[in-house]
Amino acid sequence: MNDKERCQSMMVEFDGMLLDYSRQRATLETMDKLDKLAEAASLKQHINRMYSGEHINSTENRSVLHVALRAPRDAVIYSDGKNVVPDVWNVLDKIKAFSEKVRSGSWVGATGKPLKDVIAIGIGGSFLGPLFVHTALQTDPEAAEFAKGRQLRFLANVDPIDVARNIAGLNPETTLVVVVSKTFTTAETMLNARTLREWISSALGPCAVAKHMVAVSTNLTLVEKFGIDTNNAFAFWDWVGGRYSVCSAVGVLPLSLQYGFPIVEKFLKGASSIDQHFCSAPFEKNIPVLLGLLSVWNVSFLGYPARAILPYSQALEKFAPHIQQVSMESNGKGVSIDGVPLPYEAGEIDFGEPGTNGQHSFYQLIHQGRVIPCDFIGIVKSQQPVYLKGELVSNHDELMSNFFAQPDALAYGKTSEQLLKENVPQHLIPHKTFSGNRPSLSLLLPSLNAYNIGQLLASYEHRIAVEGFVWGINSFDQWGVELGKSLATQVRKQLHASRTKGDPVEGFNFSTTTLLTRYLEASSDIPADPPTLLPRI
Repeated sequence: MNDKERCQSMMVEFDGMLLDYSRQRATLETMDKLDKLAEAASLKQHINRMYSGEHINSTENRSVLHVALRAPRDAVIYSDGKNVVPDVWNVLDKIKAFSEKVRSGSWVGATGKPLKDVIAIGIGGSFLGPLFVHTALQTDPEAAEFAKGRQLRFLANVDPIDVARNIAGLNPETTLVVVVSKTFTTAETMLNARTLREWISSALGPCAVAKHMVAVSTNLTLVEKFGIDTNNAFAFWDWVGGRYSVCSAVGVLPLSLQYGFPIVEKFLKGASSIDQHFCSAPFEKNIPVLLGLLSVWNVSFLGYPARAILPYSQALEKFAPHIQQVSMESNGKGVSIDGVPLPYEAGEIDFGEPGTNGQHSFYQLIHQGRVIPCDFIGIVKSQQPVYLKGELVSNHDELMSNFFAQPDALAYGKTSEQLLKENVPQHLIPHKTFSGNRPSLSLLLPSLNAYNIGQLLASYEHRIAVEGFVWGINSFDQWGVELGKSLATQVRKQLHASRTKGDPVEGFNFSTTTLLTRYLEASSDIPADPPTLLPRI
């Protein structure tokens, strides 16, 4: 850290964002070697193949084109010989027109009341990304002004408690439900959709469904069968992976209903700015490439599998959960893209909390326990500044004091010699010693408006792709989620047979049989064919 030239070369700026990775355990020679690794892994070619619409998701035979979702209207991006950008903008224009109708009150519910409350039903990538953006925009002054008098909620979990929480305090007459499911077959999402359909139709009659429910899906047949007008179905495409879909109708529709399309368009422009930077900037100045290569360095070379995402902004409280999915579902793989077992560990274990909350939670382990590389994310201008007369600093300066101090505390630590000089009792010295040399990086954004949120999202999306390209894995499939789902089907059949016919539990191992039997016996007061019952809070 005393080598000014090294530190200077480890700071990169683009479009108002500043990355400082001088506190990584890396020398200039390390960075040269990582650059050569990127070359050996054909990183540039992989990026070009992604942008040109080649089927880089080989196990599902699909293009990977989330960059097309935020491309300018006049851009040309091909998938299977067709420029997909006009299709993207057709959907965006449709969302703009529909959201303006709802927001202005020209589209009303079955009883003629404006629809001011929106529940978006979706799980995984259909919920974590939009929830992150919504939470970040809620306290942005411009976005908050456009959202006055409106509510947006996300229903994800099949747990009926999530339904109860989402409909609590809402009136079906003023509620619009957005059902997000590409195939319209996702078990949890469709059960929740049927539950809210019942909530609406039991209050307003079955004919109200078409006025109070819309869909984000490609399966128009099932959308129509469900009772939703297919004119109110918003498309997305096979080349959009769920966890990369926040810039498609999956996120853009609910967010436009809440904040208006112009705000969401700024978010898309921020993401697009990073997309262009990622595909054109030289690697030594390319923020997503540097982030990705440093992750590979920490995981595969230094043996640090975890990463803490630490945004010093409460507005980013849902950022770590979203990146947790994007990263761990993308890169949690044990075989190469060709199906060969990997001779090294791939994938990061991601977790995080906003500062300073995390400091009072898990920083103890980061400072004196395991080495966990950290991403510190800071914002220059607070969305909601507070100044108190007579205080030494503003509330935001107090927050940012910690943002600047923590990386140095991790890097330098504290030696027993320093503690002796401070007259710390001998028996406490081992407990108060900090080893230091713990890696982190700092990302400083000028503010946290819709544009900056888009920049941050795209930087991490591309970082994760870089890691996957270098590890030689497919970051765009997720076969690991399938096995548990198929086993749940067997359990579902057993529960139905036991509840309706009293069948004993059969075909499972001793442990599962015991637990299932206990569950059925303890809930035997549930009738075999119960009448419809909705939550009441």
